Amino acid sequence: MTGRFAPSPSGRMHLGNLWSCLLAWLAARNAGGGMVLRLEDLDPDRCKQEYCDQVMRDLEWLGLDWDGQPVYQSKRTDAYAEAFHQLERQGLSYPCFCTRAERLAASAPHRSDGAAVYDGRCGRLTDAERAEMEKTRRPAWRVRVPEKTITICDLLYGNYKENLKRDCGDFILRRSDGVYAYQLAVVVDDAAMGVSQVVRGSDLLSSAPRQLWLQEMLGLPHPEYGHLPLLLSPDGRRLAKRDRDQELGRLQEQYAAPELVGRLAHAANLIDRAEAITPWELVPLFSWEKLPREDFTL
Repeated sequence: MTGRFAPSPSGRMHLGNLWSCLLAWLAARNAGGGMVLRLEDLDPDRCKQEYCDQVMRDLEWLGLDWDGQPVYQSKRTDAYAEAFHQLERQGLSYPCFCTRAERLAASAPHRSDGAAVYDGRCGRLTDAERAEMEKTRRPAWRVRVPEKTITICDLLYGNYKENLKRDCGDFILRRSDGVYAYQLAVVVDDAAMGVSQVVRGSDLLSSAPRQLWLQEMLGLPHPEYGHLPLLLSPDGRRLAKRDRDQELGRLQEQYAAPELVGRLAHAANLIDRAEAITPWELVPLFSWEKLPREDFTL
C-alpha cells in the first residue's frame, strides 16, 4: 500500500494541513505501506520553490518522512498533456469560452454544498460558432461527463455517490492559460506514483467520483479514498493559509513538535489526553474506527 502527501506550495502550511498530513502518514505506516511526496505546484502565479522547500522542512520538523524523491507537478506537464489528448481522442473534451461571470450565470447550485454546476453550453456550440469565438478568446477545455452515478466507499464516511451530470457537471481539464487542472493532474500522478490510498480533507470528497470516472476513462487503477473531517478556526470557518494564528510558523513559537503532534493525536481519538508524542509512537495506535466524523475546532 502506498499513501501520499500532496500539499499545494502556495504559502506556509496551517494546522489543518498538518492534521491531514499526519493522518495520511499514520494510515500508510500503520498498514506497513510507503509514503510519497508530491508538490502540487502547477499554478505558477501562486506556487514558489521557497514554499516547496518550506513544506519539506515543516514535514521533517513534525517527524514525518517519505519514500523516494519529491515529485513536482510543474515538471510533469507532458504526462498531463498525454492524458488530455487521450480524452480528446475519445471525443470527451470541448473548448469553453465562458468568462467567470458567464460560467456562474450558466450554472445552477444543484450540489448540496451550493457549488455551481456548469450547464455545458459551450459543448453545444457549432464549429462555426467556436471558430468565431476563437478570434477573441483563448478557451479553457472541459470534459463532457455522462448521466452516470458514481459511488465510492470512503474509509471513514462509507458510501458516497454523485450523479456526474447533475451534481458535478462538465468540469475543467485545462485552464485558458494552458495550466492543467487539479482533477486531471492528480489522477495521472496517483497512478504514476503507485498511490493506492488517498487520505485528504472532506472538502475534497466531492472530487472523488469525478476522479474515479477519469480513472476509468484513462484506464488507470482506482486507489481507495479516506476523507477526514475538517479542522475549523475558533469562529467556525474552514482554516486557510491566510489564518496566520494557525499557520505553522506561529505554532512553532508555542509548541515543540511532539506537543503539536499530541494535540492532533488527541483530536483524532488516538490518545486519551493531549501529551507530547512522536508520529512513530502513534503508528500502532492508528485506527480508522477511532477517528471523528464531524468537523471540529482544536
